[in-house]
Amino acid sequence: MINLPKLPAWVTSGRAETLETVAFRSGAALLAFDQLLTSPAQGVPLKLLANRLALIAATGTSKLEGRLAREVDIRDAHHLTPHGEARGPDGDLLAFWRDVARLRLTGRDWHDGLQDLVGPAFADEVVGWIDAGAAHTKSHGPLAGCVSVLRAVLEADDRAERIACLLSDLVLARGLSWTMVLPISAQGLSKAMLRDLVAEGQGVELAVQQRILESLEGTIRLACDLASRAAALRAAAPKLRAKGSKAAVDLFLSEDAIGPSTMLSPMIQGTTIPMTDRAARRFCDRLVELGVARELTGRSTFRLYGIGS
Repeated sequence: MINLPKLPAWVTSGRAETLETVAFRSGAALLAFDQLLTSPAQGVPLKLLANRLALIAATGTSKLEGRLAREVDIRDAHHLTPHGEARGPDGDLLAFWRDVARLRLTGRDWHDGLQDLVGPAFADEVVGWIDAGAAHTKSHGPLAGCVSVLRAVLEADDRAERIACLLSDLVLARGLSWTMVLPISAQGLSKAMLRDLVAEGQGVELAVQQRILESLEGTIRLACDLASRAAALRAAAPKLRAKGSKAAVDLFLSEDAIGPSTMLSPMIQGTTIPMTDRAARRFCDRLVELGVARELTGRSTFRLYGIGS
């Protein structure tokens, strides 16, 4: 039985009234989250969590950039666009955050992947922003480091919201010695809040830290939920008789939305194991029957399945 850490009520109840209070609460939350991420015994499916967070971040960033796309539309634009065809701005935004979640902060070449995401416009400033954010993290705490890099990027370009949130997440991950970047910062921020941050409005530092803390708490709840759902899927796996079912289950433990006809058929994604279109649809329907997956779109055609909520 998975023994998942829970945040005590004194962390999640009420709003932080001072920067010292939010620093104290965030320390407790980050400790619990770090335990979830670094202990295999907790059973958190990290790739699935990262991809789910990418979708949430894409939805949040769409609002920051003024497009206001719904989560379902962003997901469909990415997962249902045929290979090789243009996904449009919504699908590309999700692809951006999925690439962020694939960054690995080990070795010496992670800078190359970061530069590809940031693009040439900020190539000369990125290292300085990251170093300044890291220094601010050491002196004032992780969330203060996030805020400092958000402000630095937006002072350079107030339309670079996705880059600002990416570097905020990167500074957080490096400050906590994580090996991957988890999209957290973009979840709950608003355009007005970021505008005030650049203008250094009264109380905005606290407001932004508070919002990132709330996003972190939501991420912890999501991680616990996915761990429970992943355990249920693993327990049901022996009941699946389809050829390639183990590989298909592994895919469900890493992807938050799966199209039977594109990701399971004619070959299970990431493998050389074949699966017919009919077998793929029956496999997904069987997971739904067992209560360990659900259909995400509500449509009779062009369906997507996943184990998350």
